[in-house]
Amino acid sequence: MRAATLTDVGSVEVRERDRPIPADDELLIRIGACGVCMTDYHLYRGSFSVETPLVPGHESAGTVVDVGDDVLRYESGDRVAINPTIPCNACTYCKRGETHLCENNTSIGGAADTVVDGAFAEYVRVPETNVEGIGELSFTRASLAEPLACALHGVSQVDSEPGDSVAIVGAGPIGLLLLQAFRNVGAAPIVVSELDDTRRELAADLGADAVVDPEAVTDPVAAIEDAADGPVDVGVEAIGLAPTIRQANAVTAKGGSTLVFGVPAQDETLEISPFDVYFDEVDYRGSYSLTTADFERAVTLLTHGRVEVDPIVTDRIGLDDLPWAFDRMANTEGLKHVVIPDAE
Repeated sequence: MRAATLTDVGSVEVRERDRPIPADDELLIRIGACGVCMTDYHLYRGSFSVETPLVPGHESAGTVVDVGDDVLRYESGDRVAINPTIPCNACTYCKRGETHLCENNTSIGGAADTVVDGAFAEYVRVPETNVEGIGELSFTRASLAEPLACALHGVSQVDSEPGDSVAIVGAGPIGLLLLQAFRNVGAAPIVVSELDDTRRELAADLGADAVVDPEAVTDPVAAIEDAADGPVDVGVEAIGLAPTIRQANAVTAKGGSTLVFGVPAQDETLEISPFDVYFDEVDYRGSYSLTTADFERAVTLLTHGRVEVDPIVTDRIGLDDLPWAFDRMANTEGLKHVVIPDAE
C-alpha cells in the first residue's frame, strides 16, 4: 500500500509499505478520507517530537475490509469513522470516563506518549472499540468527527448552558466547529473575532450572531463586548497564542470561564492576577483532545446533519500533496485540507 511517511522534521515521503494485518480485536480499514490538522503540522515541523519513520494522520474514515477473529460488531463493507485515541481502560482516568487523560494512551497517527502509524495511507488497522458506523455519510464529512469531538469536549469543559454568551477568538476550522458546538447547546449570543475576511464571513454564515475584525477597531476587547452587549459567560481562545488568550480572558465576565482551546507552544507562559481570579471568580479551563463519548456524539451530530462541515473543507488532496498542505497552513491559506489516499 501507499503511505505518506514522516521521515524527519520537514520531510514526508510517499512510500510503499506492507498492508497491515489486523489483530484478533482489530479491523483493517481502507481509508476514504483523512483530514490534515495542526497536530500533523506540528509533527511535520518538529514542535511535537515523534520517532520516525511514522505515518501520521488521525482524522479519518473509511471502509472495513478485514476483521480479526474476535471482532463481533463489524464486518467487511461497513463504513466507519475512526477515533484515534486508544485508552487502556484500566487506569483511574479511564475508569471515570476521562479516556483522553489515560495514563497509557496510544494515538493512531496523532500526538501522545505512544504513537502508531496513522491514516495518511491507503489502509490502517484499528481496534474494534475505536470506530463508529457512519451509514451513508460521506467519508470527507465523517473525517471531521474527530475535530468536532474535540470541540464538543471543549463545550463540556465550561458547562455551557442555553443562553450563555460566548466569544470565540479565531475562526479557523476548529473555531468554526466550536461555533457550531456552542450553538447546539443553545449559547447566545456568540461573537467571533477573526482577522481573515473569508473566515469571518463564513463564521457569520454558520451562525455567529456577530463578527469582529480585530484589525479594523481600536480596541478588539471593547468591540467584542459591544457586539455581545457586555462581557461574556465564556471567552474561547482557538488559536494558541498568549496575546489572544489574554484577549479571551479580558472579555470573560465575572463568574465566567476562559477556555484555552488553541494549542500554545510548550514553553509559552502567561501572567495572571491571582487576585482577579479570586475576586472575579473567573475560571481558566483547558480542553485537550476528546473522550470516547465525545466521539460517539460527534458522529451522531454529523449523521443527523446538526453540524455543517462542507464549507470548512477547502481542499481535497492526494498523499503526495501533504507538504503543499503544510505550506498553505503555515501561510493561513484555506481551511480544512482533506487527504483522499486513492486520489491521483
